[in-house]
Amino acid sequence: MEGSESEAVFESLNFKPQLFINETLNTVDDLLDDAFHFFHQQASTALNTDTTDRSKDLSQGIARVRNIVQSVLDKRLAMWEKYCLHHCFAVPPGFSLPKTDESSGDGLITQEALCDPDLDAQLESLRNKLTEVGKESAVLNRELQAFKRQSTSINCSAGFVNEALQLYEQNSMHDLFQEMERTASELRKKMVNLKTRRMVETEHTKTERIYNRNGDLSKIGIKGFSNANLEDIQELLAEMKSM
Repeated sequence: MEGSESEAVFESLNFKPQLFINETLNTVDDLLDDAFHFFHQQASTALNTDTTDRSKDLSQGIARVRNIVQSVLDKRLAMWEKYCLHHCFAVPPGFSLPKTDESSGDGLITQEALCDPDLDAQLESLRNKLTEVGKESAVLNRELQAFKRQSTSINCSAGFVNEALQLYEQNSMHDLFQEMERTASELRKKMVNLKTRRMVETEHTKTERIYNRNGDLSKIGIKGFSNANLEDIQELLAEMKSM
C-alpha cells in the first residue's frame, strides 16, 4: 500500500492505515502478555510452586502454551492486516478528494445556512409558542384535577342526600302504616260500640213494646227506665207477675 493512491488519500486526511494496524497489533501483544502473566501468577499460587523445583516446570509449560496461542493468533492477525489493506483502506480507482477551494466554499455555504436570521427567528417563535402551550397545558391540567375533585365531592354529597331521602321515605311509610293501623283500630272500636249500643237500644225497644202495649211510651222512652218514676216501675212489675 506504500506509495499507492489509497495511501495518498488517507494521508491527506491525516490518517495512516499502516500505523493504525501496527498499533492494533501491538495492543493485542500487550494484552496477550498481561493474560499469560496473570495466568502464571494464579497457577503458582494454586500449585504452591514458588519454593519448589516445580516452578521451572510450570514456567516452561506456560511458555509452550503461549507459543501455540501466539502462533495461531499471528496467522489470524496477518490475515486481518491483509484484509484491511486490500478492502477497508483501499479507495476506488480515480477517486479524488474535493479541492480546498471547493471545500471552503461548501463550508461557507453551510455556515451561511446555519446562520440564517429568518430561520433563527422562526425557531425562536416556535420555542416561545411551545413554552406558552406548555403553560396552558399545565393550567388546564390543574383545572381538570380541580374539576375531578369537585365532581367527586358532588357525587359523594348526592349519595348522602339519596341515602337520607331513602331513610326519610322509609320512616314516612312506617309512620303512615302506623297511623292507618291506629285509625283502623279506633274505627273498629267505634263500630263495635255502635253495634252494641244499637243492640241494647233494640232490646230496650222490644221490651217496651212487649210490656207496655197499653202504656204511655213517652214516659219511658227509648233510653230505658232511667226517666220512669216509682209508680210506673211498680205497675210494670205487677203486670209482669200477672203474665
